[in-house]
Amino acid sequence: MRDTMAEPARGRTDREGVLREADAGFDRLNARAGGALGEPIRMPSVAAAARLAQRLGIPVSRPLVAADEDGERALWVRAEPEEDGVVVELIPAREAGRWAEAMAGRVQSGGSEAVWGDWKWETDRALRLTRMSPKAAALHGFALSELLGRPLTRLFDLMGGADGQFPLLAAVAARTAVDGQVARVRSDGRRVRLSAVAQTDRAGGFVGLHGSATLLDRAPEPVATADSSHLHPEALTQSFPDGFTQRLDRALRGPLSRIIATADSIQAQTEGPLRDDYAEYAGDIAGAGRHLLGLIEDLVDLQAVERDDFAVEIERIDLADVARRAAGLLSVRASEGKVSIDRPMTDTGIVAAGEFRRVLQILVNLVSNAVRHSPPGSTVWIRLQEEAGSACVIVADQGPGIAAEDHHRIFERFERLQPQHSGGSGLGLYLARRLARAMGGELSVDSAPGQGARFILRLPSA
Repeated sequence: MRDTMAEPARGRTDREGVLREADAGFDRLNARAGGALGEPIRMPSVAAAARLAQRLGIPVSRPLVAADEDGERALWVRAEPEEDGVVVELIPAREAGRWAEAMAGRVQSGGSEAVWGDWKWETDRALRLTRMSPKAAALHGFALSELLGRPLTRLFDLMGGADGQFPLLAAVAARTAVDGQVARVRSDGRRVRLSAVAQTDRAGGFVGLHGSATLLDRAPEPVATADSSHLHPEALTQSFPDGFTQRLDRALRGPLSRIIATADSIQAQTEGPLRDDYAEYAGDIAGAGRHLLGLIEDLVDLQAVERDDFAVEIERIDLADVARRAAGLLSVRASEGKVSIDRPMTDTGIVAAGEFRRVLQILVNLVSNAVRHSPPGSTVWIRLQEEAGSACVIVADQGPGIAAEDHHRIFERFERLQPQHSGGSGLGLYLARRLARAMGGELSVDSAPGQGARFILRLPSA
């Protein structure tokens, strides 16, 4: 392979991916692929990097091989998003020989050999994930879209060596290769060995990591989390003394609320500008705090509903009004996910017998689940109907649906069909059904894969 390209070649696209500016070198390579100014970039790897950089809002760097009149040449493509498009730079690969070996299956660095493992990953200079093999999602059960653009540590929990050092971070500092960083994949707890090569630009500046993960644990290990505990669910609440969860709630609610409020303030940058990644970390802290508060509330309710003396206050309630309130509470979350909620009109009403607070709790859970599982651009419907002696609220979504054999599972304690996805303790539907039955009603599901889900809350007519 001959590499005669001595200087970087630069181009600029608009937000639609159309090439608007290009120097002679960039224009020549793009023309060889059939492209021209005023058209989308025709070099597939370059165009893909530009699209990814624009979608994630972060710089993306990766190696490629481009064809020119001199043959094939090893290059680096660096795509950096701007307000009105993306600046794309093609850089001669100073380490072409080493990366040819890496792509073939192994990297030699300092006498150590890093074997290309079970799946690959890449980061930018801020160690944010820019690419992962689809195989990673299949092996570990996470969604690639949820991790791209996130810090590497969102995917891996790095484990220190015997000396307390982290080989991967040392490789970043030394701009070299590493083969021996042990980590756990956060989604399933399995250990992996990370191999990586630090990539640099022509000035020696760090531009990212290209790495791999080799499985050390072939079967997922049980991880003690809110929805997957080494304790049997029965033992979790039966071991609590009376009043324990209420005391836990009182002890933690205040501190957690202050943490959430402070993190929200930092994320909103009320005290002045802040680096984007710091604001993102603050948002993560606030989200984690809200998750913990929700878990505590679920545990309090769980201990309450399973007491022999648990009872609800029966009153006349307007199900349409409760449904509208639940939709209003979830409207911000729905808009963030580009999901619309079609709620009952203000001039409709249907009277039922139940406890207002508990019915609202059930419907908030149902609507929240529907929003969480709905794809962007879809709608969650809330409908009312009367049956013989019953008043019903139906919450329907356009999500992936639920197989018939799983209909009973979703109402069990601590049960989640997709435990790798964040967003709950596995208690919501269990509590909702227990509360519905305590009010003389029922909660059921009607769903099939690919057809969305319909949850029906039935309460006695008032």
